[in-house]
Amino acid sequence: MTTSPELPDILADGFAADPYSAYGVLREKAPLFWHEGTQSYVISRYEDVARAFRDPVFTTANYDWQLEPVHGRTILQLSGREHAVRRGLVAPAFRGDELRDKFLPVIERNARTLIDDFRDAGKVELVGQFSTHFPINVIVDMLGLDQADHARFQRWYTSIIAFLGNLAQDPEVAEAGLRTREELAAYMLPIIARRREEPGDDLLSRLCLAEIDGTRMSDEDIKAFVSLLLAAGGETTDKAVSALFANLLAHPDQLAAVQRDRELIPRAFAETLRYSPPVHMIMRQPAEDVAVTGGTIPAGSTVTCLIGAANRDPERYRDPGRFDIFRDDLTTTSAFSAAADHLAFALGRHFCVGALLAKTEIEVGTNMLLDAMPDVRLAAGADPVEHGVFTRGPARLPLEFTPQG
Repeated sequence: MTTSPELPDILADGFAADPYSAYGVLREKAPLFWHEGTQSYVISRYEDVARAFRDPVFTTANYDWQLEPVHGRTILQLSGREHAVRRGLVAPAFRGDELRDKFLPVIERNARTLIDDFRDAGKVELVGQFSTHFPINVIVDMLGLDQADHARFQRWYTSIIAFLGNLAQDPEVAEAGLRTREELAAYMLPIIARRREEPGDDLLSRLCLAEIDGTRMSDEDIKAFVSLLLAAGGETTDKAVSALFANLLAHPDQLAAVQRDRELIPRAFAETLRYSPPVHMIMRQPAEDVAVTGGTIPAGSTVTCLIGAANRDPERYRDPGRFDIFRDDLTTTSAFSAAADHLAFALGRHFCVGALLAKTEIEVGTNMLLDAMPDVRLAAGADPVEHGVFTRGPARLPLEFTPQG
């Protein structure tokens, strides 16, 4: 294991400008190293990151300090039967018939509403006018909350994501995140109490009523899940919509293929998750000493798993720095399940419960955007630049198109 100061620093100012070059250096020269700034061991090779997500020796005990201060205690911190029961309570709403029949109209309505605001303008800044709002508005409506509060949830979502990505421990960012927890609790807990008394046909009511073997979620459990849903459900789709369009626009032949055959959208999404994942790092904590490539990680240590590096590991993917929706070493049929090839949604027991919701949102949103913008192109002079370290996506994506009338 190395601790060389000459290695790329994930907190350095220049790292965010081109993390992928730095990832290549780390995979080759320091697949395991101690990072002083985050007080964590960092791993970057596909086989090691995949193992950290699959192997039960790697626990989520780190979330006790990383997530709980802003969310409260969440399902991600649980293990064994407790985790299985809590996951069983929330999972049905995010898969199969329930997702398609109950929430697909909500997704379609929210996409259409946002697109209607610019479909006749001939131009749009996709990040600010669509991607950032789309998943949060969907979540608020799925929960049966007041649509007039979309902006409030947008502010809370932004604060939570900033808290989670606060690797440099900026005290103002931390304070804002803690304040958001209090504000969200003051808003949600009375609503949860009312839904228990007068349930409706919405996700929040279903969470209030769900029961397995006599176990129900407490009010705090539900509030924490809503907070987690805002962060995890919002950030993945937010960044992925913009990244998918940025990637396709940079590869006109693949954009044309998707325009001709919309069945390719899941392929484009899966490849975007591999090539430019919305979340670039997830942390774990081993319960015992664990040997990985490059050395041994001591029990109880924090481990930073570099998803962005692992997803471009040449030991796993051919020509990994090339965006290719037709690659045959990424299985689309399993890309949105716990058996996925890419690591953008983690793997195993803590695989993202909302992966199919994200897939549905991406498919609906991309289809409707392509319908509204059949000749979509980058605005003159536009140069999409990704930003972010913990989560990452295009900062702005100015587009032009011919209004369809």
